[in-house]
Amino acid sequence: QVQVAESGGGLVQAGASLNLSCVGSGRSFRTYTMAWFRQAPGKEYEFVAAVSWSGQNQYYADSVKGRFTVSKDSAKDTIYLQMSDVRPDDTAVYYCAWADRTNIMGDYVSGHKYTYWGQGTQVIVSA
Repeated sequence: QVQVAESGGGLVQAGASLNLSCVGSGRSFRTYTMAWFRQAPGKEYEFVAAVSWSGQNQYYADSVKGRFTVSKDSAKDTIYLQMSDVRPDDTAVYYCAWADRTNIMGDYVSGHKYTYWGQGTQVIVSA
């Protein structure tokens, strides 16, 4: 059974840093693109960042560019999101999402392209 599970959320003050991680299990993820999405209260899912299956390319939403860093450790089937200088509007449930590269076809921001989703981890940023 394939599972992906996030960890690392919590309550932080604006300007602080927070690191999220997501581990996959149950199959080989060697050719998988991995991404982070988030959903703030009362809002739609929003693409945050993605890293290509090779790990060589990263993609970011404009709202987090320069503040967040996405990376992966293929040996550990793990994706990371380093969040710095967080803001109150970063408050959301953060989800990791995984998809084989043949599903993505260059479209990293569309949630429906991703096959496996975690349960989410809550991030709350206080002013």
